[in-house]
Amino acid sequence: MATPNAKLRAMREATPSRAKSGEFMTRSELADAVNVYLWETREKRYSLDADAIKRYESGKVGWPGEAYREGLRAVLGVVTDADLGFRPTRRGSNNAGVAPTLVEFPAATPDLYGQVDLGVSPAEFLARTSVETPVPRQIGWTDVEHVRATTRAVAMSENLFGGGLSCEAALAQLRWAGRLTEVQATNAVRNAMFEAVGNLSGVVAYSAFDIANYGAADDCFQFALWCADRGNSWALRANTLAEMSRKASYLEDLDHALSLIEFAQVRPDRVSATARAMLWTIRARLLALTGRLDDAVADVDRADTYFAERDPSSDPPWLCYYDEAEHQGSTGKALIPVARERSQLELAAPRLETAIRLQDSNYPRSRTFSRTRLAALMMAVGDPREAVSVGRQAVVDAVPLRSQRIVQELTGLAEVSEPHARIEDVAELRHDITSLALSGT
Repeated sequence: MATPNAKLRAMREATPSRAKSGEFMTRSELADAVNVYLWETREKRYSLDADAIKRYESGKVGWPGEAYREGLRAVLGVVTDADLGFRPTRRGSNNAGVAPTLVEFPAATPDLYGQVDLGVSPAEFLARTSVETPVPRQIGWTDVEHVRATTRAVAMSENLFGGGLSCEAALAQLRWAGRLTEVQATNAVRNAMFEAVGNLSGVVAYSAFDIANYGAADDCFQFALWCADRGNSWALRANTLAEMSRKASYLEDLDHALSLIEFAQVRPDRVSATARAMLWTIRARLLALTGRLDDAVADVDRADTYFAERDPSSDPPWLCYYDEAEHQGSTGKALIPVARERSQLELAAPRLETAIRLQDSNYPRSRTFSRTRLAALMMAVGDPREAVSVGRQAVVDAVPLRSQRIVQELTGLAEVSEPHARIEDVAELRHDITSLALSGT
């Protein structure tokens, strides 16, 4: 019986559909994308279809033809065939219907087995399989799209599972992509490659930040800034500085965080309305945390105005996440300190509730953040029993995520609920949060 190719299916389902927003790529879409890629790169028509993709995923075909493997690598944004779960068969390009050779060992003494190589340890395997993927002598728009596709896959994985399951693999992809910036290209392609690699570096930085690897995050952020400078991308520069500000704020270095976000706003005419909304929202959060409550509310109003003017078609690819759900969740987060200080739940709660309702299955971590923040706010200035219901769902949602930031947010919920610990439901919620944190999620 063929072994299903779980890697290939997972990569396809981690790639957003180009036809239906919020859904993953279907087998038919993947096949069509490969055919388009091969036509553009080889000027030859291919006829990959959904049934063939199904055979690949089922494991009935474990080693497709060289052209199809190349196309799948490019569309799904990976470097090697192994990343897609493919491995060469003994007889060549197709293993459908070929039964594996089985070797039965007789019942024998340990000495007999001692003569048989039954495998290697993980350390030995890694030492033997260190491979440097070659880069082309000249790059074109297909290579730029390859890096962009890689970034989409990494970002999708990070959103679905947290940085813990994405960072190391993404860093390897970034090391390879970074080498493309040194390859011969036209000026237009070179600038686009700098921007694409810088975007990937920013995504990897955030994956590292999510698992509290702050040194790696800083290195990737700095590389992203360098790429933005070399590629003349004000939009990438502003976005990278915004992500750095978020990290500084998380680490409670609020003065530095405010400097970074105001540095990102130096040339607002060079960024889209969506980006301006995002930047003003981050600044509002920092002002609220430093006690400038009226200024924070004013900044949220500015952010709402810019968001209402947005044109998603003019946004760079990295802002695809900043939709209505993200804006409501981010502005709700910004207003939490104001709501708590003024004991006015309605200042922030409706925005967080809207975010939870709108955030779809591709952004479970964002939805978990919003639920946790809403529960903490309700615990502080609302009904603690209602807060428990929201908090319990946040704990359930957090279980499959590998995110230290989620753990930290839930720990904050446990802390703010301490005054109500005598309530049985609250005590149980605090216990569940502690158990989750100790499990290493």
